Amino acid sequence: MEIIIGIAILIAAIVALMVASYVKAPPDTAFIISGYRKPRILIGKAGFRIPFLERLDKLSLKMFSVDVKTADYVPNAEYINIKVDATVKIRIGQSEEMMILASKFFLNENENQIIARVQDTLEGNMREIVGQMRLEEMVTDRKAFSERVQENAIPDLEKMGLEMISFNVQSFADQNSVIEDLGIDNISKIKKGAAIAKAQADRDIAISQAQAAKEANDAKVQSQMEIAEKQTSLAIRQAELKQQSDVKKAEADAAYKIQEQEQRKTIEITSANANIAKAEREAELKAREVEVKKQSLDAEIRAKADAERYRQEQEAQAQLFKRQKEAEAKRYEQEQAAAAEMKIAEAARFAREQEAEGIAAVGKAEAEAIRAKALAEAEGIDKKAEAMKKYGEAAVVEMIMAALPEIARNVAEPLSKVDKITMYGEGNSAKLVGDIVNSTTQITEGISAGMGIDLKSLLMGALGGKLASDQAPQVVVVPQAQSNNDDQ
Repeated sequence: MEIIIGIAILIAAIVALMVASYVKAPPDTAFIISGYRKPRILIGKAGFRIPFLERLDKLSLKMFSVDVKTADYVPNAEYINIKVDATVKIRIGQSEEMMILASKFFLNENENQIIARVQDTLEGNMREIVGQMRLEEMVTDRKAFSERVQENAIPDLEKMGLEMISFNVQSFADQNSVIEDLGIDNISKIKKGAAIAKAQADRDIAISQAQAAKEANDAKVQSQMEIAEKQTSLAIRQAELKQQSDVKKAEADAAYKIQEQEQRKTIEITSANANIAKAEREAELKAREVEVKKQSLDAEIRAKADAERYRQEQEAQAQLFKRQKEAEAKRYEQEQAAAAEMKIAEAARFAREQEAEGIAAVGKAEAEAIRAKALAEAEGIDKKAEAMKKYGEAAVVEMIMAALPEIARNVAEPLSKVDKITMYGEGNSAKLVGDIVNSTTQITEGISAGMGIDLKSLLMGALGGKLASDQAPQVVVVPQAQSNNDDQ
């Protein structure tokens, strides 16, 4: 029983595996089975793939319609800007090699994805052919344009595994209405041909009418001749009817002349009308030709004006771009210069701050030095005062003795301004020396009076009571800086 169950499970597993590996491809899709074996392609038939060892990919074989338009105007061989709208039918190549090649680019992609990837290629090929052909060639012979685009595009499509089924041009358009002008020119040609044909028809009608009139006149003349012959015969036979016969003959002749004049008049009028109509048609055609030529010249002038305006716009844009760049460069230089000046100002400010700090330090040091000097001087004065207090009169005498030479120098300083002094006699010299001594004495006495100290007693005590001699020799004072030529 267990063996039967195992066999049933095995059979069920085999059936499930076969069901899972069974695939069936529709006619418009290629199933590509790849894995450990060589890739196999199924189109419209069934097959098996081994699960987990082989994979199944799909490649659409449907025909795609691609709308190919030039995104902007393209200059053709005549430098006329043209837009082309075309429809292209493509599909995946039907050979195995083409399918394998296409699978490298479009495997498992839908119609829109394939169209998006080939649209720019087709547009590039169409733009290339537009640049090689004249406008009139493209408009009048669309088949030739389509064939040239196909010849140019097919090699590129084959590299992607694609086939081009058809290429149909929907419309052409240009910026300057050149196609419309070509249509106007053709209309003028058609009208001209129609006018010429009508004039020729009128001419043929007039010729036919003249020929018919001539034949009628000939028939009438022949009839009149027969009548005349009969009348002549009748006149010969019947003399009594001669008068009537003559009258009828005259009437017949007159009628013949009148009819002839009428027919000639009709022919001339018809001919004149034909000539007038012909002249009117020719004048109309010439006026139309002048109008077409004027429009052509206007189109040419407009194209030149557009080109000149485009050139001026480009030059203006170039000048504007140049001025913008120059302004940016100038602004950058000004910013750099301002930054440099700012740095210089900051450096100068820093230097002034350093200088101010240095001056403050120097001032502080000088103040400290002055303070120290003042403290030292005060300390010296205090010590001197203590010394003077200690030594008493001896210190005072020492100070006075130290100051006496300076006092004497100041008293005698006015005499240094004198070039030369010559004194004769004892009295004069004694008087000069006495004045100097008196001046010195007055100063010392003033000091004694102000300080309350008897300087004379102190000095006398210091000098041992001995004074200078009362007599003095003749004195001659001559400054070294002055000449001794002049005497007083």
